[in-house]
Amino acid sequence: MLQGKKILIGITGSIAAYKAATIIRLLVKSGAVVRVIMTPSAKSFISPLTLSTLSKNPVLSDLSDNDSWANHVMLGRWADVMLILPLSCNTLAKMAHGLCDNLLLAVYLSATCPVIAAPAMDEDMWHHPSTQSNIGKLNGFGNKVLPVDNGELASGLKGDGRMAEPEAIVAYLNNFFLIRNQL
Repeated sequence: MLQGKKILIGITGSIAAYKAATIIRLLVKSGAVVRVIMTPSAKSFISPLTLSTLSKNPVLSDLSDNDSWANHVMLGRWADVMLILPLSCNTLAKMAHGLCDNLLLAVYLSATCPVIAAPAMDEDMWHHPSTQSNIGKLNGFGNKVLPVDNGELASGLKGDGRMAEPEAIVAYLNNFFLIRNQL
């Protein structure tokens, strides 16, 4: 179901960014065309070189680089779906309030494709009323926010806030495109 699908992955600054490598590998193996955008803080958690090697495309993180411009409008129109993972609490708040201080957010605000987000954060952050309000806003904008898992978190605690596993996210995308093709 993913063969030839154009998937734009936005990676934010979270320890769960390491899961993006597996997701990209699974998507490419399924025949999807994957492009990657990273927030500047995401580079602290996973390297652009790893992601560009797995996606077979350059990784973008800046609106401009020397003499070239990352056309955020065209990126948001190119994709069949934009997948933001891990969705950090910081990026979630920016998306919910229409802030635009990096390439990922500029593409998000310009995207004409469906947007799916997979949150990842510690349990107390996940359950905070402002986070839940921001999740509600994203859903209200027509985005799909995937449920978080309950399990071991980076802090060493166990609870809600763990990003969905790569296989579950890829299965969700398969189902998403299956349903869209039936409409």
